[in-house]
Amino acid sequence: MPRVLTVSDEVVESLWTDRLPERHGDVDLVLAAGDLPFDYLDFLASALDRPLVFVPGNHDADLTGYSPRRGMWLHSGFPARYPGPAGAMNADGLVVEAAGLRIAGLGGSIRYNDGPNQWTERQQARRASRLVRAARHRPVDVLLTHSPPRNAGDREDPPHRGFECLHTVVDQLEPAVLVHGHIHPHGQPVPDRVLGRTRVLNTVGYRILDMP
Repeated sequence: MPRVLTVSDEVVESLWTDRLPERHGDVDLVLAAGDLPFDYLDFLASALDRPLVFVPGNHDADLTGYSPRRGMWLHSGFPARYPGPAGAMNADGLVVEAAGLRIAGLGGSIRYNDGPNQWTERQQARRASRLVRAARHRPVDVLLTHSPPRNAGDREDPPHRGFECLHTVVDQLEPAVLVHGHIHPHGQPVPDRVLGRTRVLNTVGYRILDMP
């Protein structure tokens, strides 16, 4: 049963410390749902010596067009400095495997201005369809997103509305959990939600999950 540290949106000072391995050294994987400093993610993965899988949030740098090749990063075919967390797996639009788990990722938020990693509902629906095809009818353990599904933990203000298309992704992939960020609790309790067989978890700050 893999144990997973999930993080998103808010830096937790008690994690960004040399005592992290002592407190959470039993985790097998770090999942990051966006909008965190990349050096914070680098620290978590390095201090725990565990794989880290992430999707970008709407306040993160645009990582599209970057690809690793022979020990270097390319952008649009030319050598470039990669701005993302070193050694981590960007699962945005992909299905990846880590710590024995199969993870499907879909980053970004609903479009509300001209910033990076923002999508209209139609654009995200197209990306979601490609993600479902990439899963190739094989089971997925975790759906890792930045934004929640619409009416499943989102808010009514334009920047924090969830995506309708995530309901379709959940229906078709049936992950055990959907882990998202983006919706800051502001000190209020945030209940888990259920879509079909899938538990929907808000991980702003951090959580420790024991995956079945």
